[in-house]
Amino acid sequence: MKVAFKDESFAFEFVRNLGFTYYGGADIGEMMAAAGRIEEGDFESWFAEWDALAQRILARADASLAAGHLQSAREAYLRASTYFRTAEFYLHEDAQDPRILRTSRAQQKAYAVAAKLIGPTWEPVRIPYEGTTLPGYFYKVDDTGTPRPTLIFHGGYDSSLEELFYFGAAAAVRRGYNCLTFDGPGQGAPMREEGLPFRHDWEAVVSPAVDYALGRPEVDGSRLALMGMSMGGYLAARAVAFEHRVRAAVFFDGVYDFHDSVRRLLPKPAMDALDAGQPARCEAIVREVMRHNTNLRWAVPQGIWSFGASGIADFLKKTERYTMAGIAGQIECPCLVLEAEGDLFFADQPRQIFEALRAPKRLHRFTGQDGAENHCQSGALAQLHEVVFDWLDDTLRA
Repeated sequence: MKVAFKDESFAFEFVRNLGFTYYGGADIGEMMAAAGRIEEGDFESWFAEWDALAQRILARADASLAAGHLQSAREAYLRASTYFRTAEFYLHEDAQDPRILRTSRAQQKAYAVAAKLIGPTWEPVRIPYEGTTLPGYFYKVDDTGTPRPTLIFHGGYDSSLEELFYFGAAAAVRRGYNCLTFDGPGQGAPMREEGLPFRHDWEAVVSPAVDYALGRPEVDGSRLALMGMSMGGYLAARAVAFEHRVRAAVFFDGVYDFHDSVRRLLPKPAMDALDAGQPARCEAIVREVMRHNTNLRWAVPQGIWSFGASGIADFLKKTERYTMAGIAGQIECPCLVLEAEGDLFFADQPRQIFEALRAPKRLHRFTGQDGAENHCQSGALAQLHEVVFDWLDDTLRA
């Protein structure tokens, strides 16, 4: 699906954020107007227009708040947060770019103000983790303290805490679930503020989140689920292979071998050079192709940055441990594996993890018939959430 842009990467990121209109995180007219001023494939043009839009919406939010128009302020702060996050997306080629922290902090702050205005059912939290804490939000159905089924939800390769509301928490609360979202190492503020890179043993990240959730009176521990988005499909699978307090897991979308997926994204001559012990040649080939491929020009620097790698070869080396080979059979809880017909990143990966599972399992394939073929069903959140939460209802009720 391509909307507003011909460039595949720009079109995908546009639809990703346009989909948030379903839950109030964006608006169609604002986004179409900004997109019309952006030059195809130009990262600076992308940043300038989304940042300018975010600043305009933020100014309107501040004005509404000052005048006591709280509903207008809440709505505008949420949209401003989305647009700041969109602006920052392609900046990681230069890890020292000061705009990364400026826009990241701006999107966090705008969202935090909106959450405070919404009230006690949107609670910012800190999850204890290895001498520091991970930022999160605990979304409650209401403020009665009644124990309810609860979804723990984290992202993947390029996610940030605030967008997880639209991809999962909003639908959860509507259906009577609490939802605990968080950013782990390699993601959001932990990467940007503390320089914590990804780690393959994600159970070390999820188990503290489970500890935190089970310590809350609103959480029914017998109906606790975990969902991981994008590369989080691998991370969540890895976690539940070792963390057996989770009663159901959703791999959104399924990932069996992240290393293999990265290799498939890169030019074959570069991989041949790397396999032949020529990392410099591998790097040169990839860099040349990146000049004409927006998706690679984003994905490669993003990986080097978020994995704490020194270059392309080191990034690939670090991803070798990100596989469910020999581990998938340890998963005990029922699993829902999602697959996108037009996935840009993880083609065939859902089928591989599904076949490796020995626990009760279901595979659901989204197609282009109703516009749900994008990676992680971006732009088709209504259909996504019907599938996910109907399955969770049936599974956790059993």
